[in-house]
Amino acid sequence: MANHNAEHWYPTAAYLYVLHLDDLALAWEYLRRNPEYRLDWHNRQRWPEAAQRWGLRLLEDPGLDARDAHPAWFPDHPQLIQLYPDADPMPDATAFDVWRIPGNKCLVHDGRRLLLTARWPGCCLRLAVAPGLEEGMAYVHAVHACARPCARYCALAAELGKLAVATDSAPCAAARCRPSPAVLLELHTLQALDATLAGASLREVAAGLFGAAMVSGGWHADGGLRSKVRRLVRRGRTLMLDGYRHLAQLDGRGEGRSTQPVKRP
Repeated sequence: MANHNAEHWYPTAAYLYVLHLDDLALAWEYLRRNPEYRLDWHNRQRWPEAAQRWGLRLLEDPGLDARDAHPAWFPDHPQLIQLYPDADPMPDATAFDVWRIPGNKCLVHDGRRLLLTARWPGCCLRLAVAPGLEEGMAYVHAVHACARPCARYCALAAELGKLAVATDSAPCAAARCRPSPAVLLELHTLQALDATLAGASLREVAAGLFGAAMVSGGWHADGGLRSKVRRLVRRGRTLMLDGYRHLAQLDGRGEGRSTQPVKRP
């Protein structure tokens, strides 16, 4: 067995940030590992239109993980808060002030409008700012019309609730419960995917994820550990190749959004 202690995938601590990612951030984590996507990024000067093939408005650097990357998905996610100038503002209308939005902020122009991402402990908020909206103007929140407007509105209200709670005093830290099995599954899947992309065997993947002691005592042809690692590797490849679209709520062509939520692989 090769010594993989120096490999980037071996230390589980390097993946702990995955425990705090939402579905959109996880979708990016899987997409950025796709070798074909990385090739398109390398050739982005020759093929700038390749972004829509992946469900993006613009190609994003695959070298950036979800903490630093700001992928602009196409079409917009239902929870993206859209801001437009208010054509008929109320007397007590709130003025747009980007600096009152809490957290660390990043602005990206996707070719049509500004996308603003704000992150603070326990929350990530994404907003789209219409071209006509300027600092100090009254504004409105917009949501796409759809067959299930109540569900869409509830999603928007939940995001606005996060913003309202943190506007006056964004928390410096957030207490979290023990990670759920679903969250741990994403961590293990990404770690197993990186290991196999680096050429590690299933046994080496198991040792990196669960420890050499567990592997030496439970690695059998029909054993549960071996089956578990095989499922993790298969799941990671599925999400990397096309399954990330379900997390980002894109359809199979990157040209529309699924009308019904799709279960993760």
